[in-house]
Amino acid sequence: MFAIVRTGGKQYRVAAGDIIAVEKLAGEAGDSVTLDDVLLAGDGSDMKDLKGLTVAAEIVAQEKGEKVIIFKKRRRHNYRRKNGHRQQHTVLKINAIGSEKAAKKAAPKKEAAKPAEDKPAAEKKAAPAKKTASKAEEKPAAEKKAPAKKSAAKKPAAKKED
Repeated sequence: MFAIVRTGGKQYRVAAGDIIAVEKLAGEAGDSVTLDDVLLAGDGSDMKDLKGLTVAAEIVAQEKGEKVIIFKKRRRHNYRRKNGHRQQHTVLKINAIGSEKAAKKAAPKKEAAKPAEDKPAAEKKAAPAKKTASKAEEKPAAEKKAPAKKSAAKKPAAKKED
């Protein structure tokens, strides 16, 4: 499910689990925020009723954006002004849209340890030795190509005056 919300004069398309940077909101990292101004919500091509629909989010961090340089100059008037600006942003993690919550990703299971226990230690050590020997047999030194000889560019002969 997705929703389009308006905050800070801008519109954002969000889904449960998304992380977005919006204009500065009051609060500290870890605080919960509710975005009430939902413009559109739906699931695929089905649109949902917006009556009482809210988006729940959590503040991840309060950050500053990249620096923007403002340089003003007027020719032949000895007028130069240089300023910089860094916009304040709030990083939000969308927890839920309406009643649908973000699904947590399950950690992958570690099953690689079981096959390693089945093989004896002697077989493990012997296998890499066979691989290195087979590589040496495949590429003998005689098959290496000799570098091609380049012909020297001929310079025109100097004209003799008699």
